[in-house]
Amino acid sequence: YKNGAKEIASLAGRAITFMAKYRIDEVGSSCHVHSSLWDIDSDRSVMADESGHGLSDTFRWYLGGLLETAADFALCWAPFVNSYKRYQAGSWAPTAIGWGTDNRTLGFRVVGHGQGMRVESRVPGADCNPYVALAATIAGGLHGVANKIEPAAAFEGNGYEADLPRIPSTLVEAIDRFEHSAVAKAAFGEDAHFHLLHMAKHEWRAFNNHVTDWELRRNFERL
Repeated sequence: YKNGAKEIASLAGRAITFMAKYRIDEVGSSCHVHSSLWDIDSDRSVMADESGHGLSDTFRWYLGGLLETAADFALCWAPFVNSYKRYQAGSWAPTAIGWGTDNRTLGFRVVGHGQGMRVESRVPGADCNPYVALAATIAGGLHGVANKIEPAAAFEGNGYEADLPRIPSTLVEAIDRFEHSAVAKAAFGEDAHFHLLHMAKHEWRAFNNHVTDWELRRNFERL
């Protein structure tokens, strides 16, 4: 899709970028992931309780897993240095690892009811690999189901101002969490886990081996 979109734009004399944060004074570009679990025999969702409005045990545990592993899998949702500039207060991109009902200030937003009930992960940026992002989402949720992890209560209010765990703020922080995560290693397998780490570490080294225009503008004359 991304390559096709770029080719179409080029034919029209335009350009497209899927950077997570193209301009600091504009909202970023996201890749929100919606997920739910379905029973293979009945072909029905298992996310809602019997009333159709509350969360089933499975959904609660799924949420618990997403919350517990969110920092571990941040690298899968935000794989570049620029990715982390998207997470700014008041920008519609989350900074807090929490969940709520139709709350767009948090990392995870529960929406819908009955067979349409699902969780929206608002953490992934447009620069992510959607296959890796979805794999990490499923792995985190299933980790919660397998271990019956109960989530904290739904948060009501402004997640940007809440005392909640935070999404990693830099690529190097996300690398550290992913590298030492037993859940991530088990989910992706040793080879894929190593490959994702290798790419991220190469990206971080490349960034640190470059003097940015911002550094020159800020420091050249005054230092």
